[in-house]
Amino acid sequence: MRFVIVGAGRVGLRTGRVLREEGHEITLVEPEPTRVDRLREEGFDVAVGDGTSESTLAEAGIEEADGLAALSGDFETNILACTIAKGHDCRTVLRITREYHENALRKHASDIDEVVFPERLGSVVAKNALLGGSIRAVADIASHLQVMELTVVDTSPMRGYSLAELELPADSRVLAFGKADGPLGLPDEDRSLQAGDRVVVLADYEHLSEVRQILVGNDAPLAAGGRA
Repeated sequence: MRFVIVGAGRVGLRTGRVLREEGHEITLVEPEPTRVDRLREEGFDVAVGDGTSESTLAEAGIEEADGLAALSGDFETNILACTIAKGHDCRTVLRITREYHENALRKHASDIDEVVFPERLGSVVAKNALLGGSIRAVADIASHLQVMELTVVDTSPMRGYSLAELELPADSRVLAFGKADGPLGLPDEDRSLQAGDRVVVLADYEHLSEVRQILVGNDAPLAAGGRA
């Protein structure tokens, strides 16, 4: 999938790195020249400017993007970037800089798909909002480890098999399991995997795509959501 991220500060850059590690195409929008140089040295595609400029967002590829995350530290920039993105049928994620903004935005800004306050839980929240659905990040455990919740769908390769038959790559492991109509609990090897069931897995970043393929398959949509 292709995403535009406005603002390459702590939250934006961390979100971009995680998404890129999972194989998504990322363009960062950043106005500060010295930061732009560092981002390009790290291999990022960068559009120089800010999210209030439609021409800058066009340069970033907004017309082809699946979503835009406005993650700068400037609230007005984030609002304008999301407003422009909605005109291009993008999924929008807006970072708020004050917690009290959240209720007002959720009530009055119906065009914004997700409102996030990353200072509350970390940049993984922004990633969940932009990606998420049958797959969502739960937590970053270390620089190379992530806990991920996956929801079994009708086309999942493992649908109908038991947890005992589930073979995950390397040292990946199942931490919890929940039937579609029940809470998460400790995994029982005799439980079968059916559509709607949830599996919480600990995996190395380099194996996330393989874990996703095994449990969800290629055809499952990526959209924010899932129950913890």
